[in-house]
Amino acid sequence: MSQFKYRVNIVWSDVDQSYLVELPEFATEIQRYFTDGETYEAALKNAQEVLELLVESYQAEGQTLPQPQTLQVA
Repeated sequence: MSQFKYRVNIVWSDVDQSYLVELPEFATEIQRYFTDGETYEAALKNAQEVLELLVESYQAEGQTLPQPQTLQVA
């Protein structure tokens, strides 16, 4: 799994009292993927698990994986 460099966005939610995580590269017009965690570490661990499941699902269905977005610094 370490060969994949997908982005995860982690933000604190006062409303939910937890960290919310989005996996933006896998978002489509009709679906976005989220997870959460009570701590930052738990949220990151949950994001890793969801990412692994998404990659496995894409590969099992013969779908092309989304291109990871990378930061270009000049």
